[in-house]
Amino acid sequence: MSAPAPAAPGTDSGTSPSATAPPRPKGRRRATLVIGLALTALVVVVAAVSLVWLPYPLTDISGGRLSAPSLAHPLGTDRLGRDLLSQLMVGARIALTVGAGAVAIAAVLGTAIGLAAAFARPWLDDTLSAGLDVVIAFPVLLLAMLVVAVQGPSLGSAILAIGLAMSAVIARLTRILSRRVLQEQFVTAARTSGTRTAGIVWHHILPNIAPTLAVSLALQFGVAVLAEASLSYLGLGAPPPNASWGRMLQEAQGTVLTAPVGAIAPGLAVIVLVLGVNFLADGLRDVTDPTRRRTR
Repeated sequence: MSAPAPAAPGTDSGTSPSATAPPRPKGRRRATLVIGLALTALVVVVAAVSLVWLPYPLTDISGGRLSAPSLAHPLGTDRLGRDLLSQLMVGARIALTVGAGAVAIAAVLGTAIGLAAAFARPWLDDTLSAGLDVVIAFPVLLLAMLVVAVQGPSLGSAILAIGLAMSAVIARLTRILSRRVLQEQFVTAARTSGTRTAGIVWHHILPNIAPTLAVSLALQFGVAVLAEASLSYLGLGAPPPNASWGRMLQEAQGTVLTAPVGAIAPGLAVIVLVLGVNFLADGLRDVTDPTRRRTR
């Protein structure tokens, strides 16, 4: 059985920074989690519906150029006559796909590198840590642009590029948390009893660092959504006929005064999803961190 989760990184004394801050009222913590779930679920439902139904095919240009919102086209049409609601729904699917894929890559690769650094000899640990610091010093978008420039613009390239860029953040966090767990007495007892490294990782380290990693990955999901929108805005995301929110913003910038819905709708969609996952991550942190709970 693993010991209680170690304190979050940030202090030399092993005390979580949140331990010195007053805990949030229970109602506020619950509201944050509920709002995050509601906003995220809204986008997920829209993306799921787009898999089985769309108002119009993405290649349909029969709606007329820059038509105003109407019953036939609730959000109007773009400069090519394509339905904006259909594009927005497909954009939700792409945003979630890129976010989930990038987070999965960052979780697997970052956790593996972080665990390797935690168990490595000092010289190798220092080398890996220095390399991670160099990668983290560069913005995620810049690193993603470099990878996409080599691979070529596509949905898969965007997922790979963003995932690789975010993996350094997860790797450094995993290393810090893992080294803290390795200093605990229950790990020393496990080693003394002959437990192998794989057993220590599986039964002691991962259960203790999983809650903190989950919160960090939820925050990285929002970063991935913004990075994908930025890549698509620059023409480095999924190519047409894929409808990305970033591409919708790029195409609507020339007609923002005559047809503002084309820019407002995808902009609001990005805000809703990013706020949703950030509220969700904040709520998860309150739930998983006992120092932030109000005691009677």
